[in-house]
Parts: sequence; structure tokens; C-alpha cells
Amino acid sequence: MDVDGAVVLVTGASSGIGAATARAAALAGARVVLLARREERIRSLAGELGEDVALAVPCDVTDRAQVEAAVRAAVEKFGRIDVLVNNAGQGLQATVDAIDPDDFRALLELNLLAPLVVMQAVLPAMRERGSGAVVNVSSGITWSALPGSGAYAASKAALQKLSAIARAELADSGIAVSLMFPSITETEFVGTVRGSVEGARRMEASSGLRPQSPEGVADAILALIASGAEQADLVPEEYGGTFKG
Repeated sequence: MDVDGAVVLVTGASSGIGAATARAAALAGARVVLLARREERIRSLAGELGEDVALAVPCDVTDRAQVEAAVRAAVEKFGRIDVLVNNAGQGLQATVDAIDPDDFRALLELNLLAPLVVMQAVLPAMRERGSGAVVNVSSGITWSALPGSGAYAASKAALQKLSAIARAELADSGIAVSLMFPSITETEFVGTVRGSVEGARRMEASSGLRPQSPEGVADAILALIASGAEQADLVPEEYGGTFKG
């Protein structure tokens, strides 16, 4: 799908990959809908991009009513939604014997169920038009078996399978469902994980990976939207990915 002229809805748009994707899409000629809980941040970003280009909608994507209201607001403003980037997510750092079930439930709500709910909110209109693109943001961590990452990796692995089946189901509807696998990225992510923030920092530091920029991930997401490919990754080749940088 051509991003130029498209309406792109981005979840988790208040910082990091989400904010970078919104900026990149706007620069490429898209109109963008910014969803996040941190209202001040997305309103600031919308102001930066311009009121004719961006709409900020405060939204907790784990709340179906808020998601549906946000989609209505987007359609009222821009007439349609052509692209969904499901980026909102959170980590959880704990060994299997120490995972708090309540933390895991909350993680699954945000990392797995919320993307499903947002897809369900935008897909009917995409089906009617016979076109659309969905990019679900997974994680390169699913390609490894790193101690302490079990809950987070499981949530992203489940998203991967859900996305693959959605792609097969929607293939005849003109809707491309794709997966993006970032590697370690320079964002606020590690500082906001559930469980042990220090453990997450240690795991990241010991990985040997150089953190990538959110702008680089955003460019890869836009390329994935344009190609409609099944997936793309920024995981270095030595870790099983395709990234040569």
C-alpha cells in the first residue's frame, strides 16, 4: 500500500517506535491518528505534525470501548483508516518460577488481546473498501531463549501466530497483515517493564547488540506497509535475522 495519502493509525504513539512511525508516515504524505494513554505527549506530537495531518486520541487500547471510540473519531476526522500499526506493548522480566500471574495477564491484555481488539475495530471498513494494511509489532526476542524473557517472548510469539492466521484469513479481502520484528531499540521500553527493570537492563547490556534508533524501525515499518510482505526484521544476521547493519 502506498503510504502517501493514506490514513495511518498508530498505537503506542506517545514515544519510541510509535512516535517515530507517526512522524515518518506524516513525512511520507500520510495523515496519522495517534493513540496512547499519555494525552499530553500525543497532543504535542499532533501539534508538531499539524492539525490537518494528525489527530491525537487518548486511548487505553486494552479497553474495547475506548478503542471503538478512537476509531470513530479517526473516521470522523479523516473519513477512513487505511493502515493500522499495532505498536503498543510492554515487557516483563522474570524467570518462569517468579512470573507474577497478574503481571502476565496484564501483559497478555496489552501485547496480544489489544492488537486483536484494534484489528477487529478497523477490519470491517477495510473489508468494505477491499484494501488495507496491518502491521503488528512483535520482537526479535522471540527468536531467542533468553532467561527472564519467557512471559514477554510468549506474548509476542502468540501475536506472531495470530498475525499469520489473520494474514491467511484476509488474503482474499485485499488486506495485508504483516509482522515487524525489531531488535533492541533506543526507547523507554526497558525502563517500563514489569518485574525486574534491573534484570532487563542487564539482559540488554549482555546481549552484545547495539541498540537501533526508533527512526530506523519506523522506516522499516513503512517499507513493510508499502510491500505488504509477510514480515520484516531488524535482527542481526548472527542472531538469525536478516539485518546486515
